[in-house]
Amino acid sequence: MEWEVVIGLEIHAQLATKSKIFSGAATAYGAAPNTQACAIDLGLPGVLPVLNEEAVKMALKFGLAVDAEIGERSVFARKNYFYPDLPKGYQISQYELPVVGKGSISIELEDGSEKDIGITRAHLEEDAGKSLHEDFHGQTGIDLNRAGTPLLEIVSEPDLRSAKEAVAYMRKIHSLVRYLEICDGNMQEGSFRCDANVSIRPKGQQEFGTRAELKNINSFRNVERAINFEVERQIDVLEGGGEVVQETRLYNADKDETRSMRSKEEANDYRYFPDPDLLPLLVDQPLIESVRATLPELPNEKRDRFVNELGLSLYDASILISSRELADYFEAVLTATGNKDPKQCANWVTGTLSGALNKADLDISESPVTAEQLGSILQRIDDKTISGKIAKTVFEALWAGEGKDADEVIEAKGLKQVTDTGAIEAMIEDVLTNNPDQVQQYRDGKEQLFGYFVGQVMKASKGKANPAQVNEILKQKLAG
Repeated sequence: MEWEVVIGLEIHAQLATKSKIFSGAATAYGAAPNTQACAIDLGLPGVLPVLNEEAVKMALKFGLAVDAEIGERSVFARKNYFYPDLPKGYQISQYELPVVGKGSISIELEDGSEKDIGITRAHLEEDAGKSLHEDFHGQTGIDLNRAGTPLLEIVSEPDLRSAKEAVAYMRKIHSLVRYLEICDGNMQEGSFRCDANVSIRPKGQQEFGTRAELKNINSFRNVERAINFEVERQIDVLEGGGEVVQETRLYNADKDETRSMRSKEEANDYRYFPDPDLLPLLVDQPLIESVRATLPELPNEKRDRFVNELGLSLYDASILISSRELADYFEAVLTATGNKDPKQCANWVTGTLSGALNKADLDISESPVTAEQLGSILQRIDDKTISGKIAKTVFEALWAGEGKDADEVIEAKGLKQVTDTGAIEAMIEDVLTNNPDQVQQYRDGKEQLFGYFVGQVMKASKGKANPAQVNEILKQKLAG
């Protein structure tokens, strides 16, 4: 039997506010356990939550970016369940009336086509604390620093049909929240994580199969691996005559497997009801428009501008807009070169620079070579002070911190390109004189030897001879 995979993702993006969603406690990562949990976060008697306006604006920003319905009246509810790291015994979330309703976002598939993925809702809620198991030998430590941290839970429609599509969607949301500067996207610190609802059904069947929810997956690679494992598990169960049980499962990255955690709760299990301590959230049109005015150029808009105005290929533009920082770096390089050659700038940013960053395991924000320094290299290629090959040497020197810009490195290392026609002619004459057999073979029709002569001249010049001049003069000399 052929099976179709059906996936929906619930992405939890921690909003980049300085204080929590209902209290003034700090949200900074890495503080000593339980030093950033105030009386409101702990739900102590007599305290009342007060909604953080910045969290609301960030949610609206996301909603406007995905062209979603904005809930002009939304309601906070209590989601009741018991867990040691949930101090109040309930989580304040939104249920029937979220602040952001239906929207959509497009993803690029492997064949280059685009697919629209529906967004069901994006609602505000508070995070729970964190249970720590590693250091307590048979016991569990509770750190409540994270309790009350504002989250935007982004729920997709079940429109994803493979693990690769799920990763593409997750990457697109990750890029978008960073463009909007509403979430830092740091998956290692848990500020961007997702749950995946996975089911399978016979191909052609309209009715959904029974789903399993995979909890708190915090890397793109693990999302793909967890979904693929779960799909195979469900196929094995059904083809073995069994039934898939609706449940919550945890993914173990070390063993590359999912395991049952608990039976999946339905909404009524949480006994949602409107939080009596919080008034309905009313969002008026002036607030919506004031937030709209703060929207940056969005990834797809930037990609289209790079293609239509700068003449870049769709492939190059798509790589450059994958993160706001990378796109900003590219545009800074372009500005530093006087906007002369966008394609050359793109090649260096996506090629030489990105390769060096990957090798050093660095983010673009940590690049030892600034955009202005890279721009100075490209300016010297353009005015023929150095060749493309020598430019790589200059880049390596700047990467190692050996100069403040290309000019300083070129001067210190004596890398200026030889463009003197007389000097190049003399080097070529020496090469031809020292290789009479190869000259004769070339003139007898073995034209592939041309590259050999070019190599010998460049070697004699220590890579400094202008390649275009070498090619032109060499052709004339060999033509005899």
